[in-house]
Amino acid sequence: MQKILLMSMLLLGLSSSMAQTKDSVQQKVKAVVTDKFPVTRILNLTYESNTGYSYSSKYKGEDLPKTKVESMCQAGGSININFLKSRNWNLGTNIGYQLTSINSNRIDPTTQSITHSTHHYHYHYESLNLTRYSRLWGKIAFYTATVSANGSEKAIERMNGILSATVVLKATREIQMAVGLIGFIDPAAIIPVFPTFAYKQHYANGLILDIILPKGAYFRKEVLQNGRVSIGSDLNSTIFYLHDFQGSDKVYTYSQMEINSGLTYEHNLGRSFIATLKSGVKTIPRARIFKKNKSQSDYVWEASPSPSFYMNAGLSFNPFAKKRK
Repeated sequence: MQKILLMSMLLLGLSSSMAQTKDSVQQKVKAVVTDKFPVTRILNLTYESNTGYSYSSKYKGEDLPKTKVESMCQAGGSININFLKSRNWNLGTNIGYQLTSINSNRIDPTTQSITHSTHHYHYHYESLNLTRYSRLWGKIAFYTATVSANGSEKAIERMNGILSATVVLKATREIQMAVGLIGFIDPAAIIPVFPTFAYKQHYANGLILDIILPKGAYFRKEVLQNGRVSIGSDLNSTIFYLHDFQGSDKVYTYSQMEINSGLTYEHNLGRSFIATLKSGVKTIPRARIFKKNKSQSDYVWEASPSPSFYMNAGLSFNPFAKKRK
């Protein structure tokens, strides 16, 4: 979740440079928030349903019986609020919750009997984000420090920190480009420091190429009067905590990397509401379980599920969003 948050911050800084140069950095950021489809929105509600898929897994190197997930549903929401602002500083918070429900069948290879199970997992996250806007080598730059916590319905399971720096290299009406670095203060991070890159280009036919690495890439085009359609792929994740894994009294982390590829349609409903509908193919390159205070590379369970189809519906609220007439 925090990686996605930092990717949004990268886009926010990139787009902010499109305002008039006579404005302050803080005013430029405000111009982005009032866009018809802003990058960050105050309130987001989502529901996602996935079709069935199967997977083979290993526990401590030993093969486990093949499992078929009949259905997987996720519902959640998040709130993004900047509550303290100055000319060059922002202090805000990001709070979110996600419920994951999984129905699965496990086949015993010896007896061919089927064991059905249904599980519900609660995951929450909170963060405090401090961002400073300035100039570096004559270009807009912004630096963000984040302290975050996440956990289950039983407790706060983990705390970590994130540091980032981004420089906007180019900002014209046709092309915007930025580069940056993100560092994670978290033992579970596979790569503690990695570069980021954002590129956005507007074409004469109304198409927009929107790339933000490693988050994803999309072709976008505004349609009808207040709609926008996008095609592409983005990187996401599902995380929750296990308190009874294999009968252990230890707390484990389940982490699933996802690549969602398909179509997205957004529609500005007016009165500050934006509806979103996504559908396509979900690919899961890796799913792992590891002790919550250990690194992901020190996992005890691993699986590579087959691809599945997903449908995602969302509703967001942004009091500053414009409705084009």
